[in-house]
Amino acid sequence: MKTLEKLLQQNLNIRVIGFDDAPFENYQGANVNVAGVVCVGTRFDGMVWGTVHKDGNDATDVLSQLLLQSKFYDQVHLVLIDGLAVGGFNILDLPELAQRLKRPCVSVMRKLPDMVSIQQALKNLPDTAKRLDLIQKAGPIHTKEPFYFQVQGENPTTVGSVLKRLTIEGHVPEALRLAHLIGSAVMTGQSGKRA
Repeated sequence: MKTLEKLLQQNLNIRVIGFDDAPFENYQGANVNVAGVVCVGTRFDGMVWGTVHKDGNDATDVLSQLLLQSKFYDQVHLVLIDGLAVGGFNILDLPELAQRLKRPCVSVMRKLPDMVSIQQALKNLPDTAKRLDLIQKAGPIHTKEPFYFQVQGENPTTVGSVLKRLTIEGHVPEALRLAHLIGSAVMTGQSGKRA
């Protein structure tokens, strides 16, 4: 499989999967649906659908299995996640995800996280230290206008350029935007306001 650097240099299509959680009930352990949208560049190409637990610790296992067991695995060059957690504080082990999938994995954020508030919120959950460790393991937050992201398995400069190619407008790559809209529509009957 060609590297992201080669795909950029040769102006070839980049296949990406973007994961985002759907709206969920607000109690610990609730089932949270996760949409994984596959795009070729910015064009929708398919999707996977799975379930994690709110504030649980199964996000890394579920997301890796969703992609590994799908027909899309061999085609996908890059994995995007809307933030480092799905279903509240079900925090991904980003290095572990990248290692299992043998693909670069990127947590994309709309703005810089408020770490003080996050640390306070995590004190209300079991395994606080482990969750904080997962946030640290994900690596530094990089900025390449208009994106904020953490990355494992690829050069941040390359990822910044790739994110621009995968985005039609604004600061949300199309695969993540579609995953958000689809998850909202399935769970509430209509797509959400903010994607």
